Amino acid sequence: MQDLNDLALYAAVVRHKGFTAAANALGVPKSKISKRIAALEEQLGVRLIERSTRKLSVTDIGKSFYDRCEAVLSGVEAAEAVVAVAKAEPAGTVRMSMPPGFAPMIAAVLPGFMKRYPLVRLSIITTGRPVDLIEERIDIALRVRDTYDTDQSLVVRRFASTRRHLAASPAFLERYGHIDFDTISRVPTLSMQENTPRAIWTLHNASGDVRDIAHSPVLSCSDFAVLERATLEGIGLGLLPDMIAERGFRAGALTHVLPDWSSAEAAVHAVFTSRHGMLPAVRALIDHLAENLPRSLERCQEITPGERSPGTWSI
Repeated sequence: MQDLNDLALYAAVVRHKGFTAAANALGVPKSKISKRIAALEEQLGVRLIERSTRKLSVTDIGKSFYDRCEAVLSGVEAAEAVVAVAKAEPAGTVRMSMPPGFAPMIAAVLPGFMKRYPLVRLSIITTGRPVDLIEERIDIALRVRDTYDTDQSLVVRRFASTRRHLAASPAFLERYGHIDFDTISRVPTLSMQENTPRAIWTLHNASGDVRDIAHSPVLSCSDFAVLERATLEGIGLGLLPDMIAERGFRAGALTHVLPDWSSAEAAVHAVFTSRHGMLPAVRALIDHLAENLPRSLERCQEITPGERSPGTWSI
C-alpha cells in the first residue's frame, strides 16, 4: 500500500515539471521531495523519473503511474468534499436561473428549502434565453430541452420529463369546429416563440412520424402561464406542457386536440459547472430540487377545488 503523501508529491513534480517548482508550489523542501520520490521508486522497483543536472524526464511507466495517481488523489478529494459538505451549514447566496412558466413549480418547493436552510439567500433570474453560467455567475440553471447541453464543462442532473400537447377550450372548438392538420393554420394560435410572425410546431406520434406545422400566432409569449390563460379563455389553440395541460383536460376546461400527437419529450434538468468545490448551499439546493421538483410538477397537473371554469382557474 502506497503512502498517499508520496503519490501527491510525485504528482506535483510531474505536474509542475520539476522538483524545484513542485517544492515552491507545495512549500516543502526540495530535498524532502527528492528523497520521498526515490523511496517510492525503490518500493515500486521501477524508474519513474530520469534525472540529470539540466533536465527531468518522466519515463513511460512514470506517465502511466502519474495518471493513476491523479485519479486516486481526485477520488480522495471528492471523498473529503462529501464529508466537508455534510459538516458545513449551507449559507450564502445562490444564484439560479429558470425559464418563464416555471414559477408555480418552483414556488411550491422553495419555502421548504428556505425554512430548512435559513442562512441561504436565493437570487432567481427568470429568462427564456440560454444563460452563460460562468459569465453571468449563475450557480444553477434550470432548463427544459429536448437535448442536453453539449458543453463538457457542465454537469447535468435530470429531474423529470415533459411533453407539450395541443389544447383548446370547449368554447374555442364550438367557434371553429373540428381541428386537424389541414385546418390549424386557419385558426388563431398561441406560441412561445417570441418576436416572429411565423412559428413552427413539431409534433410526434407513437409510430415515430413527425409533422411540422407552420402557423401565425395571435399571441406570442415565453411564459406558459400567459399561454395557459389565453387558451382557457378561448383566445387561441395552444401547445401546452403536460404539467399544465393535464389538469385542464381532467377538469373539462380544455380539450385535447390531435391527442395522438405531442411534442418530443423534453428533460427537466439542472446544469451547473462542477461538483468539485461546490458550495454547500448550492449542493443543498440541487438535492432539494431533485427530491421535491418532480412531485411539484405532478401537483401542477392536479385539479383543485373550484378549478372548473376559466373564471376560477388559478396556477
